[in-house]
Amino acid sequence: MDGLDHDKMELKGKVVLITGGAGALGQTVVPAFVSTGASVILGDLNPVQRPGVTVLKADFTDQAQVRSLVDEVIRTSGRIDALINLVGGFAAGRVVETDVSLWQRMLTMNLTSAFLLSQAVLPSMLQRRQGRIVHVAARAALEPFPGAAAYIVSKAGLIGLIRTLSAELEGSGVTVNAVLPITIDTPANRRAMPAADPSKWARRDSIAHALMFLASGATSQINGALVPIG
Repeated sequence: MDGLDHDKMELKGKVVLITGGAGALGQTVVPAFVSTGASVILGDLNPVQRPGVTVLKADFTDQAQVRSLVDEVIRTSGRIDALINLVGGFAAGRVVETDVSLWQRMLTMNLTSAFLLSQAVLPSMLQRRQGRIVHVAARAALEPFPGAAAYIVSKAGLIGLIRTLSAELEGSGVTVNAVLPITIDTPANRRAMPAADPSKWARRDSIAHALMFLASGATSQINGALVPIG
């Protein structure tokens, strides 16, 4: 994280819940938050151990499991200062060829999970009148391309959720924002698109920088922002 002044990020000692943190993006995001001195809890359906991180397992499309994990974090850590939600998935397919089961899976992974997590962390944040919720959406939600209908619509729904929440949270001390990366430079995407130029993709460290900024105390007046990356 060269070039980033962690002191100005005001994250030292903050309790940060990173959901979906075991994936490729989490491999960069989780260590970045740990390096700030934050108390990091990694939640994932298939969690992996990381140095300096508390690891919890949950299916974030299941309301009971989401609430149980959030309750456990608050019980053991006293609060959640920031939710960084990396949960999501991608599937290709135009509308005409998209099976309803794939459609529902994308909506569940990319939208329902964000709704359940936001809903679960909000009561304690609102009670304390402070908190940061940051989701990972996608540039394609605003600039659709052909061939990934269910994914794009689910991410567009996530943007609708963020905008609705930002209106509901105005003046509460709690903010909700999102980053909107283009294709993220991950090993899986490089394998899936060998002819593409990954230098034009969103770098994981750039996404981590934006997430840390939006999670920090410096962003108390930023609410409902959709930050493009890449």
